[in-house]
Amino acid sequence: MPISRVGRRGPHPQAVDELASVRGLRAVATFEAVKGVIVLLLALGILGLMHKDVERAAESLLTHLHINPDRRLAHAFINAATRMTDAGLWVIFSASIVYAGVRFTEAWGLWNRRVWAEWFALLSGALYLPWEIIKVVQVANWLHLSVFLLNIAILLYILYIRITAYRSLAREEAEA
Repeated sequence: MPISRVGRRGPHPQAVDELASVRGLRAVATFEAVKGVIVLLLALGILGLMHKDVERAAESLLTHLHINPDRRLAHAFINAATRMTDAGLWVIFSASIVYAGVRFTEAWGLWNRRVWAEWFALLSGALYLPWEIIKVVQVANWLHLSVFLLNIAILLYILYIRITAYRSLAREEAEA
């Protein structure tokens, strides 16, 4: 075992994943960064609604997207917009900024092959699964199914990376 990884109480945790594919991790990092950019743009759009008629903006958005306002989800969207205050918009904006920051941090870590980012990607991806499964069961469309399958593929890929790293470390320790 290299001296740099051995401490007084055993091996130091690995900081950079030297075994994982740079391309694979950077593909996942790019996906996470794109999610962050999308949420950041939405947050800026929400900020643009300050001191405006949010209900009218919601109706306009539904019309632009050709969504029937009589549908249950559209109706709930308009009702929520009716009750929205500037303080509520600030809360949504702030939560969106935090979420985007988390996505950017994860993307940076994966881009630079940090082990903590791989574990974080596993945790955050697994947290989304229950909601994605519910969405696929409730409304089985291509969007929900694609998001679910993409998340499963990323989770399995990162899990494969971590298992491979664990086996490699166990092999090194057995040889030492």
